[in-house]
Amino acid sequence: MTIITARPARVWALGADIDTDQLAPGAYMKLGLDGIAPHCLEATRPEFAAAVQPGDVIAAGPNFGIGSSREQAAGALVHLGVQAVIAPSFGGLYFRNAFNLGLLLLTCADAGLLKEGESVTLDLEGPNPAVKRADGSTLACDPIPGFLLEMVAAGGLLNQLRQQYDKASTPR
Repeated sequence: MTIITARPARVWALGADIDTDQLAPGAYMKLGLDGIAPHCLEATRPEFAAAVQPGDVIAAGPNFGIGSSREQAAGALVHLGVQAVIAPSFGGLYFRNAFNLGLLLLTCADAGLLKEGESVTLDLEGPNPAVKRADGSTLACDPIPGFLLEMVAAGGLLNQLRQQYDKASTPR
């Protein structure tokens, strides 16, 4: 499985302990993703939801996605077009929700080295994913199981299951 960004991705640099309430504020949960996404990270980065571009990535500190199990926290980022989050660690429930929704998470001990606005390319070819910086340096990331990469490539678990169903039900 190979997923390499088609263009350099712009980095949004965030700190540590970004919780699910910052990603999907509780006050907007009744509105669905169309109503939640414009408020994503508004307490931390008020400009984020309006300025993020499809294909951008987030580089964060440890414990990204800690807090509640709300899948809308990952869904809001997918809705806004974020292609990946790069951090040293993730909340366990967030980790699973993100992949289920097709959001790539890269566990990278050196994520804090990435700077706001810098351009990076994600290289997932081979067993060791990497973040390639414009200056030529590379940040190594933890391996990602193939089934999770396949889920991201399909656009999430439900899309993957639909594709498998369609393939199985197509006459041969």
